[in-house]
Amino acid sequence: MKSNLIMLCLLGLASTLNAQDPRERHYYYEILDPRHEPKPLVEGFARERVTENLSRGLTVTPARDDKGVYLSWRLLASDAPGTAFHVYREADGKVRRLTKKPLTQTCDFIDATPAEKASYWVEALVKGKKPALSEKREVILSELKPYTSIPLKENVKAGKIALADLNGDGIYDYIIRTPETNVDPGMPGDTTGKTYKISAYLSDGTYLWTYDMGPGIEPGIWYSPFIVYDFNGDGKAEVAIKTAADDYVKNEKGRVCGGSEYLSVLDGMTGKEIDRVDWPERNDRYGNLIRQNRNQMGVAYLDGKTPYILAARGTYKLMVVDAWMLKDGKLQRAWRWDGDEENPIVRSMGAHSMVTADVDGDGRDEILLGSCMLDDNGTLLWSSGLGHSDKAYLCKLQPDMEGMQVFMVSEPKKEDGRGVSVVDAATGKLIWKIGQTTYHVGDGMVADFDSSHPGMECFASEDRKGGSTDKYLLTAAGKKINTTNAEVPGCRNWIWWDADLLRETFKGDDNRWGASSSSGGRKQSIWKWQGEVLTEGIEGDILMIADLEGDWREELITALPGELRIYHTNIPARDRRVTLMQDPLYRSYVAHRSMGYPQSPVPSFYLGE
Repeated sequence: MKSNLIMLCLLGLASTLNAQDPRERHYYYEILDPRHEPKPLVEGFARERVTENLSRGLTVTPARDDKGVYLSWRLLASDAPGTAFHVYREADGKVRRLTKKPLTQTCDFIDATPAEKASYWVEALVKGKKPALSEKREVILSELKPYTSIPLKENVKAGKIALADLNGDGIYDYIIRTPETNVDPGMPGDTTGKTYKISAYLSDGTYLWTYDMGPGIEPGIWYSPFIVYDFNGDGKAEVAIKTAADDYVKNEKGRVCGGSEYLSVLDGMTGKEIDRVDWPERNDRYGNLIRQNRNQMGVAYLDGKTPYILAARGTYKLMVVDAWMLKDGKLQRAWRWDGDEENPIVRSMGAHSMVTADVDGDGRDEILLGSCMLDDNGTLLWSSGLGHSDKAYLCKLQPDMEGMQVFMVSEPKKEDGRGVSVVDAATGKLIWKIGQTTYHVGDGMVADFDSSHPGMECFASEDRKGGSTDKYLLTAAGKKINTTNAEVPGCRNWIWWDADLLRETFKGDDNRWGASSSSGGRKQSIWKWQGEVLTEGIEGDILMIADLEGDWREELITALPGELRIYHTNIPARDRRVTLMQDPLYRSYVAHRSMGYPQSPVPSFYLGE
C-alpha cells in the first residue's frame, strides 16, 4: 500500500504546472443559472443565532503626546440608542467619577491628571435600567505603553493568529501558529524538521496549551489551516484544525504525498481533541501534488443560527467543500459540495482565502470561494467564470448600491477586460470591468482613502510573473483614476485608525502571504495614503487587523520573537458606532484571517466618507 502511495506521488510530480495552466481555461465560463440537483436546507442545533457575549472591552493607553491617559471602550449591539457612559477612577483607596456629564457622542475619554497607580472602569447608563459596570483596568502610569504585550512561552515568532473567546469571559483570547516559516506547495520541501505548533493564550497572557501538528503536516499555510470559533454554542470557542496521522508518506523531495488527513476539533481551554473526521481526500482530479495541497477552512451560519465548520480542498482544478456541525461532542456532516457534480462543472474558481455572509437576504450564509459563490445548502449560487482569483473581496462598495458586491482580481490573463471587475454578490452578474487586457493580477484591495471619489476605491497590481508591473486604481463605479504606479497604494494591510472614516495603511509593510517576510526588522508607521503619518515606531510583523477592543477603531497585532503586541489608537474619536466585531461579515473576515492569504476585514455596510 505504501509503495502505491509513493508511486502516485511521483506521478503527481511528473507534470509540473506553472501558475497559469492553459488546460484550466476550459472551465472559464460564466454560470448564473446553475442546473444542479436540489439539496435540502440545513437545520442545525441552534434555536437562535450563536453570538459572542462581548464585554465592554475597555482599553487604557498613554494619551497623545503623553498628556494623560486615553481610555476607549465598546458600544455593543445590545446597547439602547441613548446609552451614555460615566468614567471612574480608583486611586489611593478613593473612587472618583471623572466625567461631569454622561458621555453620549463618543466611547472614549482622556484623564488629564492620572495617578501613578489606578483602576479605571466605565458605567453604562440607560434610562429606566440599573447602571452596568465594565471590567476594571489596572494601570501603572510609568509602565503604560501604546501597546499591550503578550509574552510567549517560547522565543518564537507567530506566523498566524486567531481571535476568539476561549473561556467565556467576553474578552478575546489569542491562538497562534508558530513558527513563522512558510513552505509553498510549489517550492522545495522543508529540510529543517520544524513542525507547526498551535498555542493558546488568554487575553491576560496566561499560557494554556500547545498542540504539535507533527511531521505529517508540512509547515506551510496550504497544509495547515485552522479556524477558531464557538462551534457548539456553549459560549467558549473551539479550535478546528487540519491534522494528520503517523502513516504519512513523503516523496524523494520531502513533500508529504500520502497518508491519513483529518479535520479535528480541539477544546479551546485544554487543547484536547473533541472529535475528528476525514479531510476531503486527495485524488487525481485536483491535478498534481502542487494542486492537491491547497487546503482551507471556514465557518458559516448555514441555517442562519448554527456555526458550521467548512473543510475545503482545491483551488486550481477540482474544488471540494465539506460542511460539518459540532453537536454533543460529535462532528456531523451537513453536505459535501463537489464542483464536478455541478451542471455545468465548476473548476478552477478558487482563491487563496474564503469568507462567508448572507448575500441573498435569506438569513443564511453563503460562501465566497473566489470566483464562485456557494449557497447555504451546498450547491452553486453562481460562478463568474473568471478562473483563479488571488483576491476576492465581498463588501459594500458604495452606499447607494443594492446589496453587497464582490471585487475580483484574476490571475489568468484576460483579454476581455474582466481581469479586474466587480459583480453582484447575490447573482454574480457583472457590474463593471476594467476594460483592458490584464496578465496576472496578483493582489487587490478595496478601501476609501480618497474622499474626492464616492464610495471605496478599488485597486490592484499585476504580478511581474505575468510580464507586467502595472497597477490599477478605480472608483467604486469602475471609473479609472488617472495615476502613476507610484500613486497606487499597496493592497495588503489597511486599518481604521484615526477619527475619520477614511482608512489608513502602513509604511514599511511588504507582506502578502503571512508574517514571515513582513517588516524585515524595520519599524513601521501608520499613515494617511500620500499624507500625514499618524503613528510611528511600530515593531513586528503584521499578524492581524481587527476591532479587538476599545471603540470601533481597529487594533493592530504584530509578531516579534517571543512576543505578541497589540497596538491601540490613542487618537480622540469624533463619533461612536457599534463594535465592528458584531457585524457578521466583518467577524467572518477576522475569523478567516487565521488561514490563507491575509485580507483586511470590511463590514457588510458601507464604512467610508
